[in-house]
Amino acid sequence: MVAATSVPEAQRVSSWNLVMLIMATFGIATASIVPMSFSLAMRLEQIAPGRTSNLGIILGVGAVATLVVAPLTGQLSDRTRSRWGRRRPYTAIGAIAGIGAAPLLITATTLPSLAVGWAVYTAAWNTVGSSLANWQADYLHPRQRGVVSGLTGLVMQVAPVGGILLVGIAPENTLFVFLVPCALGLLFLLPFVLIVRECDTRDATLQDALTIGRVIRSYGFRPRKFPNFTWNWIGRFIFFMGVMLTASFTVLLFAQRLKLSVPEVAGVLALSSGLSIGTASLGSLLGGWLSDRVKRQLVALCGGSIFAIGSLVLAFAENVEALILGTLLASFGIALFSAPSQALVLDVLPNRDTEAGRYMAVTSFSQKIPSAIAPLLAPLVLDIGASETSSNFTLLYALAAFGSVIGSLLIFFAVKEDK
Repeated sequence: MVAATSVPEAQRVSSWNLVMLIMATFGIATASIVPMSFSLAMRLEQIAPGRTSNLGIILGVGAVATLVVAPLTGQLSDRTRSRWGRRRPYTAIGAIAGIGAAPLLITATTLPSLAVGWAVYTAAWNTVGSSLANWQADYLHPRQRGVVSGLTGLVMQVAPVGGILLVGIAPENTLFVFLVPCALGLLFLLPFVLIVRECDTRDATLQDALTIGRVIRSYGFRPRKFPNFTWNWIGRFIFFMGVMLTASFTVLLFAQRLKLSVPEVAGVLALSSGLSIGTASLGSLLGGWLSDRVKRQLVALCGGSIFAIGSLVLAFAENVEALILGTLLASFGIALFSAPSQALVLDVLPNRDTEAGRYMAVTSFSQKIPSAIAPLLAPLVLDIGASETSSNFTLLYALAAFGSVIGSLLIFFAVKEDK
């Protein structure tokens, strides 16, 4: 590991640097989420028309790639010695690799080649995002963590919407729908890379070698050694498992409860989605502001409870008004939970001076694993007690509510920094 002297004691980051951090986050969200939400599906329809089920497989390949790459690049950045610091080289390398992978997606002619291109693309942009998260772990003052988490959560909500509207200008142009998000990502990322300084780490010493065994062990951690980190990890895992159980089934829920076909609910979904951007933005800002002023765990519990209430409303909703109300409560609750939870991640991070990159990558597993598992478990829940014409959405959303409450309660055990 790198000696602790390579990172200075936490001081407040200037407002100008925070502006560039938020801009960079906006760019990363545009470059990574817009292709995932729109461009990839369009490309898949060109290569294999009607085989939309393959989208889940390709997204799964990308998820596995990020899970494999994240701890490795995190450990490497912890050990990097350069005049540009530990994190900035990986911000630049990831962006270059992400832009370089775009032609693979544009020119792919088969499903395997599209999957390979997406794996490289998403792992690269995830590396950029991880490097920014690691920079925050290195430099953000504890009193800045909440508000920054709220602001980054806000731009993660807004950036994909703006990006999708932009690529919608020429939705059939393959070159346009992939290169525009990349160009925007680079445009908003460059000021951070070029201007925000890091400490020179060329004089830092390595206390031990990076062996294969150490790399393998970096994919896990010792729960008893770092109890606060562990409680926060488990709480986030359970909360996001509840969230992801329902994330992919909103369209089907609306269609079943309103007794309409999927195309016929498009207008209602557009309305609820537009309103949800507002509630999610409010939740992110409020959650970040509150978590720097009161106990973060309390704010997260409020967020988890509001999401649970929204899920229960959706579980029993039978009309448009109730469905929209439940959706808005759920989106507000997720955002209100996420900002203090992310700030708490930085509070309880083990070995911050020497292994921040490693443990930030491990923390990301608490959200990425549920994202991969929950969509596979949800159909099994929906089949319990289902009829030929209806799925058991009541049970699915009730389980989501239960998971969110349990998860937000568990993070109360994460109370101070693990050394």
